[in-house]
Amino acid sequence: MCCIMKEEGLSPGMKLTCHPFHLCQHLYISSLLHNVIFKVENPDQLEPAVFNRGWVVVVNQSKLAALLRKKKSSYYRYRLLPELLQSVAFLSSNAGLFIAMFCILRKFLGKFYVWSAGFGAALPASYLAIILERKSRRGLLTIYMANLATETLFRMSVSRGLLQPIRYGEVLLFCITSSLYLYLFRCKDGLQGFTFSALKFLVGREDAHDFAVPPRSTGAQGYGAPERDKPRVLVHLEKLYRQAKEIAQRGPRHRCCRHYDENCIFSALKVFVRMFGVGYIIQCGLHLPSAMRHFVRPSRLASTLVHPENLRLGAFLGSFAFLYKATSCILRWTRDCDEEVHALLSGFVAGLSMFFYQSTSISMYLASKLVETLYFRGIESGKLPYVSNADTVIYAISTAICFHAAILEVHNLRPSYWRFLLRLTKGRFALINHKALDVFGTHASRTFPTFEPVLDPHHTRKTA
Repeated sequence: MCCIMKEEGLSPGMKLTCHPFHLCQHLYISSLLHNVIFKVENPDQLEPAVFNRGWVVVVNQSKLAALLRKKKSSYYRYRLLPELLQSVAFLSSNAGLFIAMFCILRKFLGKFYVWSAGFGAALPASYLAIILERKSRRGLLTIYMANLATETLFRMSVSRGLLQPIRYGEVLLFCITSSLYLYLFRCKDGLQGFTFSALKFLVGREDAHDFAVPPRSTGAQGYGAPERDKPRVLVHLEKLYRQAKEIAQRGPRHRCCRHYDENCIFSALKVFVRMFGVGYIIQCGLHLPSAMRHFVRPSRLASTLVHPENLRLGAFLGSFAFLYKATSCILRWTRDCDEEVHALLSGFVAGLSMFFYQSTSISMYLASKLVETLYFRGIESGKLPYVSNADTVIYAISTAICFHAAILEVHNLRPSYWRFLLRLTKGRFALINHKALDVFGTHASRTFPTFEPVLDPHHTRKTA
């Protein structure tokens, strides 16, 4: 299909230049410099748009990752800067090569096709770009883009009437994912690394396959100095601790339960309080910058700290751990045994906690990580083949799907990713003439109803 200008849009029948689409007077490869790499404020000033924004994004992510992994000082001196430059080169080239391939394909084919305007241009650009990135980051990027592309394809199918959305589908997906994750958590050699440690922190170490029975103390426990030499507050705290411990030991506990010093009710409540506090602190930390301005008005600061939005993550994490613990104990009391398959039902019930924090992104990401885990387990057992450079190919295809949606049907792209593209290119992505692409029948301009392109008459013409 090819296009010509007709009134404000395009219709099939004539070869065109790229100008009606990217609205740049410089044609072909030079549009890469004008439209993406550089933001033109005036003829004498060029500001590297993608490079600048890519640098900010990568620096923030790398600093956070380095802090979380507790990197040594030698890493910051010798390795951080080269890795930053490599990641910035990847991010910048991914956006820049896309526009370059957009123009190259138009020049080579002589016309625009529905596949060449988006997917066809983004596929080689994404493949060449990911090769520049570090191998240690390719897997994570691939998983993120794969679940984003899957969500985009689902939205496309729904908008075309091919599929019907499932109410609370993200909750159902999370229930299934958490069920399988916790089953692997209980099984020997089921999970390893960060995922295993994260689940152990979330639901407790008692249900992990490597849990060792702690030795029981036989003598009376001392509490350091005599009470007369301690502050009164510390004495009261120790007294409350002893009373809580006595209450925890008095209640019912099944013989198969591994929380040996606590009854089942206390164990479930304790993990709920702990994870609720963790979630609340994380959510407050994320909202702290916006809440700082309220310190001059304490009344508004208090309402900000107890805002329901800050309680959602805590309720999600706390109820997840509580439901898993409670269901596991109920199954032990009901069946009078403790088996790994209990985790399938306990994990599914725990997944209902997502009603407090519904997120398609979290569900899709965890499901993608689960598929990756099962795939590598299949490779280790010899049941599945190892595909060389699979992460590179999957990333290229997934990114091409997302870029295709960003050009031809923005309404089917995840809003957060569209905002990321705008932030990365300083808004240049939104200046593409989406009205000209309505001829392909994807309603490309639905998100831009008031956008009026400024066309150069030297590169376009109107027909009756």
